[in-house]
Amino acid sequence: MLMRKVVIFLTMLMVWSSYSYAERIKDIANVGGVRSNHLIGYGLVVGLTGSGDKTPFAEQSLLSMLNKFGIHMPAGVKTNAKNIAAVAVHAELPAFAKPGQKIDITVSSLGNAKSLRGGSLILTPLKGVDGNVYALAQGNLVVGGLDASGADGSRITINVPSVGRIPDGAMVERTVNTGFELGNTISLNLKRSDFTTANNLVTAINDLLGEGTASAVDANTVEVMAPRIPNQRVSFLSVLENIEVVPGESSARVIVNSRTGTVVIGQHVRVSPAAVTHGGLTVKITEQVDVSQGNPFAGGDTAVTPDSLISVEEIGSGHMFKFPKGVSLDDIVQAVNKVGAAPGDLVAILEALKQSGALKADLMII
Repeated sequence: MLMRKVVIFLTMLMVWSSYSYAERIKDIANVGGVRSNHLIGYGLVVGLTGSGDKTPFAEQSLLSMLNKFGIHMPAGVKTNAKNIAAVAVHAELPAFAKPGQKIDITVSSLGNAKSLRGGSLILTPLKGVDGNVYALAQGNLVVGGLDASGADGSRITINVPSVGRIPDGAMVERTVNTGFELGNTISLNLKRSDFTTANNLVTAINDLLGEGTASAVDANTVEVMAPRIPNQRVSFLSVLENIEVVPGESSARVIVNSRTGTVVIGQHVRVSPAAVTHGGLTVKITEQVDVSQGNPFAGGDTAVTPDSLISVEEIGSGHMFKFPKGVSLDDIVQAVNKVGAAPGDLVAILEALKQSGALKADLMII
């Protein structure tokens, strides 16, 4: 039943992918320079209910903060605070974000804090890769996890209580220059490099906006002539990003997820003439426990001894099937289905076909 569903699903994918669908430029390409930037910072979460850090760097961070407010602790004296946690704060700064706008942040414990629930992040600068401060973060955490423990050592943890978020928790202080308004051209970078897609993109733009408006630099980048005035450039891009383009078909490829056993076979996959036989062995190990009763007159003791039963069972008929020249996706799956192979067995068969040179496709293990 499972293999039948896999056959139907892959066959439907093959039928659907046989048609060419036009996509908008905004869905297949990005405007060069228009991108988000990662920010990171180090701070303290306070107000926890005894679930905080017990690490030296959390203690040092607390003393440093107190010194900034004029509170100087004697040398060698520890606060033994349990309501603080040293955290890493990270965020994503959107393109064109202006000072005064707010962005979401994620707060993660760096030490051994059990939970950040109920805590508040105190003022934390967020820096970019260049070392400049681009935002300031502060606020009350929203934690979806739960951690509870009992006096007898029992403990329950739901989700991840050591990570929280603060919606609109950081305020932008500096703008990142994108270079959007510079020059008389705009670069469109394809999300998936392909010569056919790049050529179709150039053709679609030139057909609508005039010959010579767009030119391909390589399989990934297309340069488009654009107005210099920012207002006109925005209007131009509004038209440009909604132009529909037929993307090029991808190369023949088989994707195998080694963790889940999922196999996706592209419609252009072909197999040279090959004969395949597939069988398997199932090894079953059953653990039993026997009780050995010692002789009471000889001072023997009762003992529990393990007893393992091992059996080997051959699965499948082991029949051989043959792939003729140029078989398609449906033929491959139907042939494997006839011998009763499971989806996991399909992976082994595809790998063997690739090693023999019969599989005319890229086999990618992810």
